[in-house]
Amino acid sequence: MFHRVTTPSARRAGHPSLRSGVAVFTATAAAFSLAACNRGSSTDTGGGGEAAVGVVLITKDSTNPFFVAMQEGAKADAAKNNVKLTVASGKQEGDDQGQITAIEDAIARGDKGILITPMSTGVNAAIKKAREAGLYVIALDTPPDPANTVDITFATDNREAGKLDGQWAAATLDGKPAVIALLDLFNDKIVSVDYNRDQGFLEGMGIPLNDPKKNGDEAKTGKYTGGKGGDYTIVCNEAGNGAEDGGRTAMEKCLAKNPNINLVYTINEPTAVGANAALKAAGTTATIVSVDGGCAGVAQVKNGVIGATAQQYPLKMATMGMEAIAKVARGGEKPTPDPGLDFKNTGVALVTDKPVEGVESIDSAKGAEICWGK
Repeated sequence: MFHRVTTPSARRAGHPSLRSGVAVFTATAAAFSLAACNRGSSTDTGGGGEAAVGVVLITKDSTNPFFVAMQEGAKADAAKNNVKLTVASGKQEGDDQGQITAIEDAIARGDKGILITPMSTGVNAAIKKAREAGLYVIALDTPPDPANTVDITFATDNREAGKLDGQWAAATLDGKPAVIALLDLFNDKIVSVDYNRDQGFLEGMGIPLNDPKKNGDEAKTGKYTGGKGGDYTIVCNEAGNGAEDGGRTAMEKCLAKNPNINLVYTINEPTAVGANAALKAAGTTATIVSVDGGCAGVAQVKNGVIGATAQQYPLKMATMGMEAIAKVARGGEKPTPDPGLDFKNTGVALVTDKPVEGVESIDSAKGAEICWGK
């Protein structure tokens, strides 16, 4: 979920196409390059006499390494499953219309299935239209709201990811007062990843929640009960749009409200890098926690910019989703959610070089070995 800068830690940003900002890529069995084209056509990656299954992978954008990994996983898996794969995306985080256009194109092509990281509830109607047309739709990374908008979701348990961050942060504070900045994704869209990570973090800290699907409505002061417990102050909930520059701007706004912030929750690692830049420019420091566990993000843990990050596995999401759609399209068994969840959990691990008692974690060396499922 990210943005338009071009550094390795950049937000997942796409490139504009000739139609509604959709960047479309073509997968082949021999070439896994990620060069963008404006309206490329899909290529049959299957072999033998059996007809290939048409599938489209629609990510939020096409340059952030998270979605790059997801695209690579789907492309690599397409040939194995005799899938004719098209890859599309919005031009940037928040581009609902770009995803809607890609969904409509899939229906028009006669595709059998869609893998999508849904932008927001704004794409729900288009997903419903696709399912009514007979396409099997799997959400990746971002469970839609409500969950039954799609046939099934393959994703990180984002509530658990945020909770791990919060538990680690509370223990690290060792009873000291927590002066908190919450750098969320949006302030004008409802996205399950956004509220699940934010609310999971607060839950891990031991801060009482109000509406667990709404950011920013909890008491601004009180007691946190995680770790040794202590006083807390929530200074701000600012939207950074999942971007490095957005994270910096959001952090600057928070510091203007209270320069004594000592704990920063960030929706993702590009936001964390931006927040750190703002802290550094202000001549202060804070403990930063995040979610993603990308290779660049793990490096930021190693160098001390990020204290802890919850690692997820996008390549695994794409691989599992591709295999499931191919199986269903050929009359096979449909996947089911994991027990107690409304999605299939693809795993999460806390990455930190400052482990705390009672919170399971791996170090940055291990995190680098497995970042994003490589």
